[in-house]
Amino acid sequence: MQFYDRTENILANLYIVIKIYDENNTSKAVEVPTDVTALDICQLFVLKNHCIDDHSWTLVEHLTHLGIERTIEDHEYVMEILSGSGMDSDNRLYFRKNYAKYEVFKKPLDFFPDHMVSMSTETNGMVAHSELIETFLKSSTCPEIHGFLHVKEQSKKSWRKFYFVLRRSGLYFSTKGTSKEPRHLQFFADFSDSDVYTVLSAKKLHSAPSEFAFCVKHTKCSSARDLKLLCADDELTRTCWITAMRLLKFGMQLYKNFIQPHQKQKASPMRSTSENSLVAMDFSGQKTRVIENPSEALSVAVEEGLSWRVGRFLPVSSLAIHLSQPWFHGKLSRDEAQRLITHQGPIDGYVFLFLLRDSQSNPKTFVLSLCHMQKIKHFQILPVDDEGQVFYSLDDGHTQFTDLIQLVEFYQLNRGTLPCKLKHHCTQITL
Repeated sequence: MQFYDRTENILANLYIVIKIYDENNTSKAVEVPTDVTALDICQLFVLKNHCIDDHSWTLVEHLTHLGIERTIEDHEYVMEILSGSGMDSDNRLYFRKNYAKYEVFKKPLDFFPDHMVSMSTETNGMVAHSELIETFLKSSTCPEIHGFLHVKEQSKKSWRKFYFVLRRSGLYFSTKGTSKEPRHLQFFADFSDSDVYTVLSAKKLHSAPSEFAFCVKHTKCSSARDLKLLCADDELTRTCWITAMRLLKFGMQLYKNFIQPHQKQKASPMRSTSENSLVAMDFSGQKTRVIENPSEALSVAVEEGLSWRVGRFLPVSSLAIHLSQPWFHGKLSRDEAQRLITHQGPIDGYVFLFLLRDSQSNPKTFVLSLCHMQKIKHFQILPVDDEGQVFYSLDDGHTQFTDLIQLVEFYQLNRGTLPCKLKHHCTQITL
């Protein structure tokens, strides 16, 4: 895919037409200034698609011919990234959720295991957890990340395991076991002109020892043979390395991205979702509407009689209001739910994604699809009849809720029979 035709035209017009994709590979072309940032584009699509701006929307650079991708940082200029990746390469930009984008500033211990972190040899000491992020952001210090990684040998399919050390001066590997003596440390890469990417289908494409591969790519590199491929044994180890490299490269700018609100949240005009109130509905026109004016509701009720009340006053929370909730995805199949959750990951045990959908096997039931510890599980929500009133339950009636909103709110605070509390919902992205 070509993002632009001629560089001179872009510079002359100071605008560029780019395509942005969603998780279903549906694209939309937009014209943006050449100095547009990733955050600018995300805010544009948040407004266009009426999304809730919870500061987790991201722009993802996907290099199809290399089988790698990365989250573009909010402050990065998109034009610079596109021009560096090559005009003829089949690259894509995805508008996607990434709840873990700034989680490192909230829960650093989830990203940096004790056995992989220490202060550099210059300070000769261990880093305190409370000072971990602070030392990353200081130009004079940097925690030292160390551990074993597999590295792909140049022009070969084989991988070798080395002990790696990440310092502010760059990434090194030891030629003698776990020795950190200068004579045993060989330079591997720095990040002044390079970025870190996640490798997709690592086993299939590169015969990697696991699927937890990543690579260091120079900004001007467009060939697979120029990638510096690395592979961790598990997801937590890979997350630690990639997060440390992000902090090392962008430093204080990442923290500024985190603390500066992207956009003021607008108060929702919707009623409290915990209310089990009745509202008047007007079905006379082509579109159903809520009758807000009490006088109008009363006159319509008198005119149409008691049958109108029964047929037109609907319990908002139990019958209809869940349809407007961002976590409800309607007639979504099991496979589509799993694909949506996978695309809005990462599925690494630290970001718990969920969605609710209609059951395709039983039209009167619903399904909770939940990602936990790299596995996607599905829980059936059954209607329970109690003396003529319908309740919803996912534990065979032991815990009952008058509507799906109450169910979600409960499991956001209580784990119950689920493997974890509900944390982040998947959003249906329609460009």
